Amino acid sequence: QVQLVESGGGLVQAGESLSVSCVPSGIIFSIGVMGWYRQAPGKERELVATITCSLSTEYADAVKGRFTISRDNGKNTVYLQMNSLKPEDTAVYYCYVDSIITPRYRLREVWGQGTLVTVSS
Repeated sequence: QVQLVESGGGLVQAGESLSVSCVPSGIIFSIGVMGWYRQAPGKERELVATITCSLSTEYADAVKGRFTISRDNGKNTVYLQMNSLKPEDTAVYYCYVDSIITPRYRLREVWGQGTLVTVSS
């Protein structure tokens, strides 16, 4: 199976910046839409941002102008640069891919394990 390996995250103060990245393990033939979701304590998981193979992006209203999603198709990696962080951005951030094709598998809706981002006031 394929695993999405996330890195980054951590504890920052309000107003600071942080970045997270995500790359699938193993040999990958192709990847569809990549994105980030987040889940704050006591809340449902929500979309943060997505990016297509052709680099079209979408953002949640709450992060527009502060967060930037990008991807390196050659490295199969998706990044999320988070600027001007607020305490309400505190959440577990999950990497998401809507489809992955490997030599053995054709998978849909693959999720990472999540990485915690904590923003102190």
